[in-house]
Amino acid sequence: MLGKIEHVAVAVADLDAAIALYRDVWGLDVEHRERVEDQGVEEAMVRIGDSYIQLLGATGADTTVGKFLERRGEGLHHIAYEVDDLEGALTQLKAQGVPLIDEVPRRGGRGHMVAFVHPKGNRGLLVELIQKPSS
Repeated sequence: MLGKIEHVAVAVADLDAAIALYRDVWGLDVEHRERVEDQGVEEAMVRIGDSYIQLLGATGADTTVGKFLERRGEGLHHIAYEVDDLEGALTQLKAQGVPLIDEVPRRGGRGHMVAFVHPKGNRGLLVELIQKPSS
């Protein structure tokens, strides 16, 4: 079911400062930056090999990432895996009793369709499943 690790998401309090760190310390540049209003985030995608580090800044304190930052501070937010058939993956996980945050795919950044698997179903780790847009 799972393809490659598409990205590792890191919640950050100051997106511009995090971008500067990855540029100045690690020599990595932002390949894509986008505000995803319905998810309450601004994301910056930093390519590393065949995957990305996704820097996630909250658009407000009342957003999911804003609440995460308040409770836990900066750090690992989730891991995203690529899948070829997102709806099929969700159907399979639901049939196996895995708790889902999203039972139907929704639009994420970069035109991808995404769905989140609840951390309770994955040893405390939030998982995002991603299906790239058709070419």
